[in-house]
Amino acid sequence: MPGQEVEAAGSFVSTGHLPDPARVQGLVEACHRDLSAVADGSLSAVYPALLKADPSCLGIAVVSAGGHQFVAGDVDAPFSVMSVAKPFVFALACERVGIDSVVEHVGVDATGLPFNSAEAVERGPGGRTNPMVNAGAIACAGLLVASVDGGGVESAWSLVREVLSAFAGRGLDLDEAIYASAIATNHRNRALANLLHAEGRVANPAGAVDLYTRASCLSVTARDLAVMGSTLADGGVNPMTRVRVVPAEVAARTLAVMTTAGMYERSGDWLVRVGLPGKSGIGGGIVTAAPGKGGLGTWSPLLDAAGNSVRGVLAAQRLSRSLGLDLFASPVVTAAGDVTR
Repeated sequence: MPGQEVEAAGSFVSTGHLPDPARVQGLVEACHRDLSAVADGSLSAVYPALLKADPSCLGIAVVSAGGHQFVAGDVDAPFSVMSVAKPFVFALACERVGIDSVVEHVGVDATGLPFNSAEAVERGPGGRTNPMVNAGAIACAGLLVASVDGGGVESAWSLVREVLSAFAGRGLDLDEAIYASAIATNHRNRALANLLHAEGRVANPAGAVDLYTRASCLSVTARDLAVMGSTLADGGVNPMTRVRVVPAEVAARTLAVMTTAGMYERSGDWLVRVGLPGKSGIGGGIVTAAPGKGGLGTWSPLLDAAGNSVRGVLAAQRLSRSLGLDLFASPVVTAAGDVTR
């Protein structure tokens, strides 16, 4: 839970740092300039209100674990967080009921299926899926509803909003228009909740779907996502407020589940090309975390067939390489003894 100011996190944080600040800013600006011309993809039609997004928008923000910000484009334009909320709701569930309990109840293995697949529930052992797909995220929401006194959705919602705001370092508000659109048309998510209820994974399916939907409809910016990603990257400590939001081990395990299924059925491709934990949402946002170094937040509402932002994926690929973030890339020592990526 959010608490007093703390020093840098301990043993669960990788070492390393970003390049010189002027170089980081230049690379972010160049990335934005080059990708602004990309027009591939389409707006999400999952919820009618998402079709109102401006397809030309692109915001790119990098926030280091030390709190330095490097931004370009529409970084302060609000949009609905959608599924980018999932890792942070998972982290809260782990903090509330314990990592092992969440893993056992929800599951963490990749499904290899679309984000809203019912087959993931039917095929998984006892309805266990992954917290980065809709069914698993609804199961996490169900755990949170059950964890509060009396099992009340309103109390659970206050808790979710408080903690996701702590991740962002500022108060986050519900996008009422998106929420109204989502709650009127989320028939598939209600069906998933009923399947989970039949498997004994969700006690209150209606409450779980409502909490899941509210969390997805929080309004954020690309800058917020970068701060939230950096909070996970620094072991649960917000780089701007220096407040611990979740324990370091919870942050580490959250990064692990983001790696397994954060980009849905494209997670393997993402890992090969980007080499970092990431999470996308159909609102066009992507959060990426480089453990020990910082977070990358992007927003561009044009999506590929899997529901991932086209320009956001390209930005992550490019900046992961140019900033030396890839977890699987070893340093190269030149003949002069300099270390490069």
